Amino acid sequence: MKREYPDRPIVGVGAIIIRGEEVLLARRGREPGYGKWSIPGGGVKLGETLEEAVIREVREEVNLAIRVEGRVEVLERIFRDPEGKVQYHYVLVDFLCERLSGEARPSSDALEVQWVPLSEISHHSLPGKTKRVIQKAFEMRGKHHLTADRRPRTAD
Repeated sequence: MKREYPDRPIVGVGAIIIRGEEVLLARRGREPGYGKWSIPGGGVKLGETLEEAVIREVREEVNLAIRVEGRVEVLERIFRDPEGKVQYHYVLVDFLCERLSGEARPSSDALEVQWVPLSEISHHSLPGKTKRVIQKAFEMRGKHHLTADRRPRTAD
């Protein structure tokens, strides 16, 4: 399915990877939002679970093996062109994740990666929804509030 001017929404996943009091951000290497900061993630492939997709995307995009700890939120991102046509439409499922191994470095779709203290995320041009979901992930981690039906999974 084409990403630009799709005929239906595209399902994507995002990883909120926390290390101490820092979160991993990636500068996007493709549209929408080329050059802007975001959390690592991407599209779900046919036959892939959401958790499998986020593990794969993080490995491909930022070179990390992760464990999925829980679902944080489901968001929608709709971008319209100047004529009002839907240029991009994503339904995004964001997950709280823990780094297991690897050194964060940009790979497939990221121009740059950076561990950013939670207190400094406002210095990065993140959409308000992204800032809120990062904050929610930190709160979940702090409360150990993980859904009971989530079993941690790791990359191969």
